[in-house]
Amino acid sequence: MAGGTHRGRKGGGELSAPRLRVDTPERAGLDPAELRHLVRDVRALTRGPHPWAAGVVVVAGRGPVIAVEEAAGWAVRYASYDEKTDTGVELPPTQRLPMTVRTPFDLASLTKLFTAVAAVQQLERGTLGIDARVGAYLPEFRAAGAHDITVRQLLTHTSGLRPELPLYACPDDEARLALLRAEEPSSEPGEYLYSDLNLLLLQHVLERITGRSLDVLVRDGITRPLGMTATRFGPCPDAAATEDQRRPWAKADRGMLRGVVHDENAWALGGVAGHAGLFSTARDLAVFCRTLLAGGSYGPARILGPDFVELMLTPPGLGFAIGQSWFMGTLAEAGAAGHTGFTGTSLVLDPATDTFVVLLGNTVHPRRRPVRNAPRVEVATRMARAVRDA
Repeated sequence: MAGGTHRGRKGGGELSAPRLRVDTPERAGLDPAELRHLVRDVRALTRGPHPWAAGVVVVAGRGPVIAVEEAAGWAVRYASYDEKTDTGVELPPTQRLPMTVRTPFDLASLTKLFTAVAAVQQLERGTLGIDARVGAYLPEFRAAGAHDITVRQLLTHTSGLRPELPLYACPDDEARLALLRAEEPSSEPGEYLYSDLNLLLLQHVLERITGRSLDVLVRDGITRPLGMTATRFGPCPDAAATEDQRRPWAKADRGMLRGVVHDENAWALGGVAGHAGLFSTARDLAVFCRTLLAGGSYGPARILGPDFVELMLTPPGLGFAIGQSWFMGTLAEAGAAGHTGFTGTSLVLDPATDTFVVLLGNTVHPRRRPVRNAPRVEVATRMARAVRDA
């Protein structure tokens, strides 16, 4: 398979990796008191006149055990945003939709992790070179080729490409492609600069070398073998609502969004993009975390070999951020890996303690604002404190 997935039993006669199960904190080697505090803190995020998010879901665990699975607040709370009063216009109580643990979310930049895994699968197959020049695969991307941008630089955000381009303002796909092909680094390649463009270029590389679209690569190489049936590119009609998207605070006038990608560039690209576009649930993301913590295997499926998982999760990381206390709290101290998303999504997995925590909130409902990272830090720190010695 182009995604590099191996189905059935793992090689060498190894047993299948344990699947996740719901059990007590004690069975997971976690302190139940700390996890009760974690749940209390998460519930509080949806309360008050200025909640962190309209609704929140958290799933956390250790090893194959889910010890916390909690939802609070609303998947759909607001009909629109009133810019005159700077408040959301609430729906009547009978029209609001409560958040549940099964509610899908617009993952925003957590999509980048799946694009990164799809790329590392090609590294494992030998069809992609980590230090190969992008221009070798995409000769028509002349600006990237002229600056010798490599696959590694795309995965580590060291290509020098600026954070984004106004692809949403282009009249058609040809104009968008021309803009991306002509984009030169805005800073010296080798220096860290987080950029959506890195994963867009990587998407083009993957689609060129496999002859398959990114949504097919993710489905066949990651979500289908892992049984992540709730994870897919949109539309996703039952997802949590996001933003009343209007200028001047947004880049397009699209109204209240639910089930269609929030990111304007991903929307302009048809909803399938290397940097954004996936929808998923917290439970599916827990499976994703568990798979990586188990060296790339889950049940009878293997999506990556352990050495390639280690490559992704070792500093500086490939696709993943490593040891970032600004959203990982004290889990960062031992080199945890993770990512955040603009819509209020985040996940952290810690190989040192075999723990994971997925925190999803529709923080941009009804209007985008700079997200406060303190709740992410507090949840991850609670998880770190909950770990008991093996």
